[in-house]
Amino acid sequence: MKMNDNVNFRTDLAYEDTIRIKKDNDIFVNSHRKLFDIDVHMTKVSDYLSKEINKKPGTYYTINLGQLDICDHLDNNKIIEVLKMVLLELIDKYHLKNKKAMIVGLGNIHVTPDSLGPYVLDNVIVTRHLFKLDSINPGYSEVSALSPGVMGNTGIETFDIIKSVVSNVDVDYIIVVDALASSSISRVNKTIQVTDAGINPGSGVGNSRKELSKDTLGIPTFAIGVPTVVDAATITSDIIDCMCEYFEKQVKDEELDTTRHFLGEVGVLDSNEKKSLMYEILADNGYNMMVTPKEVDADIEALAKIIAASIDLALHQALGE
Repeated sequence: MKMNDNVNFRTDLAYEDTIRIKKDNDIFVNSHRKLFDIDVHMTKVSDYLSKEINKKPGTYYTINLGQLDICDHLDNNKIIEVLKMVLLELIDKYHLKNKKAMIVGLGNIHVTPDSLGPYVLDNVIVTRHLFKLDSINPGYSEVSALSPGVMGNTGIETFDIIKSVVSNVDVDYIIVVDALASSSISRVNKTIQVTDAGINPGSGVGNSRKELSKDTLGIPTFAIGVPTVVDAATITSDIIDCMCEYFEKQVKDEELDTTRHFLGEVGVLDSNEKKSLMYEILADNGYNMMVTPKEVDADIEALAKIIAASIDLALHQALGE
């Protein structure tokens, strides 16, 4: 069975890419810790690994929400605190405490899985105008916000809008919020990635726009993203994996190769090979698509409030006192 080895797995998560290529530890560094019982992975992408996984060099934090309920008040508080701590690590790393920040909400407010960024801006505390009026209490940072929309609605490249604003507004750093794509069903609306490498808007769904990063914008650019979609090839491959596990549990005959018996050659392929095969089949028939959960409306609303609260607490010291 011949498969394309050059399939582009659609994921914006650096952690997923490093797991997929299974390279030696001298190429990248993965560290793991638990904060408030939440798994946080930190992946440092080197120049070499950057070419392997097509991700910009930098530090990537992956916050795995697991079985936490993002609509539950107690779980929300845990997630907010963890995301705040990760943001503060990056802010301290670049010596940006109490500096002027701009929050950029990427995405299309009219497309629910892509509306995370704009909804975060609806909930984040903006203070720049108060600094201009000299009517802000100590303990607050100067924060501005921008929702540039999408090129299909504005006709203007997102990068050009942000670059123009940065050139005319006194900003020390940027925090970009965007919806991402994942190569795993289990991570959809259940993972938060934070990175100092910036972002390529739309890259996970094959609609990549100009890069937003320190290299292109001239100031530190952090990106917060949540995978809200997964492609049909991944879902199909994961279903086959579930079928293999099911057959292995049901069949007690140790002499029988259950996966090969029930699924033929497909059953003995590894996870990456199954996905490659599904990509080829669905792409050839024009059926591959991006899929999101039916409860995405509630998830986006909850995630937007969590991310906004974390940004507020990280940037405004007075809120935590």
